[in-house]
Amino acid sequence: MANINDIAQRAGVSVATVSRVLNGNPYVSEAKRAAVQRVIEELDYTPNRMAVDLIRKETRNIGVIMPYNNNQAFDQLLHGVLNRSVEQEYSVTVLPTKYDPAKELRCLHMLKNKQLDGIILGSRSNDWDAIVPYSKYGTIVACEYTDHHEIGCAYVDRYASYLDVFQLLRDKGHSRIAFTTARGEVSNSTRLTLQAYQQIVGELPPEYHVQDCYSMEDGIRAARQLLHLNPRPSVIYANGDEVGAGIYRYAQSIGLELPGDLAIIGQENQPVGIALNLATVDHHLVSIGEQAFDLLIGKSKTKIEVPYELIIRPSI
Repeated sequence: MANINDIAQRAGVSVATVSRVLNGNPYVSEAKRAAVQRVIEELDYTPNRMAVDLIRKETRNIGVIMPYNNNQAFDQLLHGVLNRSVEQEYSVTVLPTKYDPAKELRCLHMLKNKQLDGIILGSRSNDWDAIVPYSKYGTIVACEYTDHHEIGCAYVDRYASYLDVFQLLRDKGHSRIAFTTARGEVSNSTRLTLQAYQQIVGELPPEYHVQDCYSMEDGIRAARQLLHLNPRPSVIYANGDEVGAGIYRYAQSIGLELPGDLAIIGQENQPVGIALNLATVDHHLVSIGEQAFDLLIGKSKTKIEVPYELIIRPSI
């Protein structure tokens, strides 16, 4: 197998020149670059990627920590990252954790081992005190707001969006408002939803909150719990359009009509919600993924707020 010494000898240049060509160094004459490239093709030479990375002090590979890789919301976020990574010729390693704190820390440890140039936190299970120390080994960007100066972030003001949703529902005359969330109060999103509910609606009847909702099947389960209550909620705010679609499906199965018998509003403007004409709050997760990637490769600690959008449709 050929090595760079063989290439240098056959091309009539120094080993240093071959190294510069392999690493894209601009300070090589076009004649020497062409000679080296010609020999590389003749010998069908493939450089040792790890050795090149060590010379460059970068891998051009980033990691994206997310709890699941079969969730539409996280797929939207990842789609934004991949949009940019293809343009910039970076590789992306998806690091699903299932919200396991130990697994998340092992992923962050990949920065210390120089396996990744940086990490985007799609969602996290550890406190910031456990995460921030890893920023000295590589760039970390969060997809939620953090005031830690070591961490850049692309985020949406979720609390403001939740306030707007509940206010919209109150303005439409609803007082029996139920909602679904993913994780319990360990989740910042859930805590903010509960705070917004209290501020706009008032005291929450515990039975009007269903947790652990991620999919259409979870939406059906939530609807089964909520739609047989007395009094039944007049509107359900689903934490995703897939969950909202499950609620819609079950409501139809028991003869309820939208929005007269039950109103539904979802999140993230996903295809199933568009197809069913569900109102939604779009947190523009694709844009958050794109902005997070830009911050990461720019090694920036900037805080970028992405606007959300309320999309009104006939389901409310």
